[in-house]
Amino acid sequence: MSIYVSEFAHLQFLGFIYPAYEQIMTHAARMRARTRGHFTVPLVIRAPYGAGVRAPEIHSDSMEALFTHMPGIKVVCPASPYDAKGLLIAAIEDPDPVLFLEPMRSYRAFREDVPEGKYAIEIGKGKKLREGDDVTVIAWGAMVPVAMKAAEEAAKKGIDADVIDLRTLYPLDKDIIAESVQKTGRTVIVQEAHATGGLANDILAVINDTSFFYQKAPVERVTGFDVPVPFFAYEDDYLPTPARVLHAIEKVMNF
Repeated sequence: MSIYVSEFAHLQFLGFIYPAYEQIMTHAARMRARTRGHFTVPLVIRAPYGAGVRAPEIHSDSMEALFTHMPGIKVVCPASPYDAKGLLIAAIEDPDPVLFLEPMRSYRAFREDVPEGKYAIEIGKGKKLREGDDVTVIAWGAMVPVAMKAAEEAAKKGIDADVIDLRTLYPLDKDIIAESVQKTGRTVIVQEAHATGGLANDILAVINDTSFFYQKAPVERVTGFDVPVPFFAYEDDYLPTPARVLHAIEKVMNF
């Protein structure tokens, strides 16, 4: 018999999570397996993260891949108010620990109608935001509006993009990725995090595993750089921009 006690934790910033990493990854994430299913850890950890708000050192880290590597903990990252509420309710009701990433750049960035009643968005399911046949653009969190802007600019040049918001980073929705990539044959992945060891690499592996022979061009990644997130004046030079994403779209189209 499992014991269900809902716990809710809030970190000021994802960059402050490092001292708690050991407890999260070696205890909370492993409890179900360690007890052979007798105990669960219904823990939700809210963690604002990401650059673009002119925060000091460590505050702007985008290190989601540290957590997507470990089975036992789910990782979600909403890009809109509607998804934020639905995913948060789903996370609270989940019997396993969930890291709930909140892109700080998205706070108060735009408004959206959110139902007053209770609703949940299934963890592990992505969402297609735009239909297109030429190229697939995959993003999450604060990079979703960046991807959408790039897709709109590409449309002006006659390039129609499928845009996918992953919403859940672990477990990944492999089906929505494969379905889109097999349709378009070209892919651009947009991540705010550093290039090395990022989640984009795992998505690329999913594409190779499911859709290799559908590819018409090598997959392009648009990422942050392999440096600490710079301070203030140089922050915008670190972050992926619609222009960089558009350049990657044109590159795969012209391959």
